Amino acid sequence: MTFWSFTGIGAQDGLEEYLAKKPDAKVKLSEVGSTTETATALTAALAGGEVPDLVMIQNDDLPKFVENPDNFVDLRTLGGDDLGDDYLDWATSFATAENGALIGVPTDVGGLGLAYRADLFEAAGLPTDPAEVAAAWSTWDDFIAMGTAYTEKTGQPFVDNVETTVFFATVNQVEEKYYSDDGELIYDTNPEVEDAFQVAVDAYEAGLSADIAAWSSGWDPGRANGSFAVSIAPSWMLSQIKNAAPDTAGKWRVTSVPGVGGNWGGSVIAIPARAENKAGAWQYIETMMSPEAQAEHFEKTGTFPAAKEALTTEAVLSHTDEFFGDSPIGKVMSESVLQARSSHNGPDTGAIGGGLLNALADMQTGNTAPEDAWETGLKNVEEAIGG
Repeated sequence: MTFWSFTGIGAQDGLEEYLAKKPDAKVKLSEVGSTTETATALTAALAGGEVPDLVMIQNDDLPKFVENPDNFVDLRTLGGDDLGDDYLDWATSFATAENGALIGVPTDVGGLGLAYRADLFEAAGLPTDPAEVAAAWSTWDDFIAMGTAYTEKTGQPFVDNVETTVFFATVNQVEEKYYSDDGELIYDTNPEVEDAFQVAVDAYEAGLSADIAAWSSGWDPGRANGSFAVSIAPSWMLSQIKNAAPDTAGKWRVTSVPGVGGNWGGSVIAIPARAENKAGAWQYIETMMSPEAQAEHFEKTGTFPAAKEALTTEAVLSHTDEFFGDSPIGKVMSESVLQARSSHNGPDTGAIGGGLLNALADMQTGNTAPEDAWETGLKNVEEAIGG
């Protein structure tokens, strides 16, 4: 069986787990590249090239593939009509075509949490226990109020930036996002999106931001030296914090985001319709994507499960990490994805989100005034999608 995956997600570890369960299987694993590079390679293969038997597709890249379900095996025909019921409803919906075909099984999700420096909170006179912090910032208004108290006490920024740590969290909590449930673009008329955007603007105007963009050259040093106290922390980002700031072990905590939970990230695994070894590909899915297997894989790698039964196992709910003190990481992330709302994921979802995030980034660098940021974001989107 040929299997295409992304780089940097420990695909070889998952394969070794599989081969331990199915020692007679033969798998040729290709870690194609980034999620975008893998999607690009798959697009080319589907257009007439040699397709893999099994492929991973990141959620943000799914819409264009869901639009053409005939390119993939409807996995419901292999696992029964109730196959998708094992997984989070919103995660399954991302991979479900209009004709009802399930083109991919969810492999993982990225439950949203917030990571914060307990030592910096303590010095500022703020609560440090994860449950107390979650209660203190149960709404985004509370979050801004806490951030204001922190900056007034310390003279230091509260968050790394407002585009990912605030907007990316708030916009992923809405009931309808950039598309209506019937697939119509509503990003520019949906008050929920504009309200989410405004929370980020309000946080910026309150002086909470260190203006350090995610993945910029200053982000990792900022995590290490205390340039900010709070950062967005989907489950997959926790290892990045550990790697970026090893000397801060024990100083970080993880707790819930304000409002309802949310999600950032996740993938599905799919079988192209022209795959030569569909049976081998399906055996991998059956073996590695069951709730039991996803919980087991989480224990070994920290990849957060998409299977509902896995999210309620003791192994997941009791998960902690000494680096993050006594934080109930598993409980926080499980509650986050169980609360996450499903919204229609369209072909331009990524481009729309990117245009709005760029407007907030420009605001932080002084290139866009806060009062003009929303209109700038809409112009960015129009340029990106040709609207």
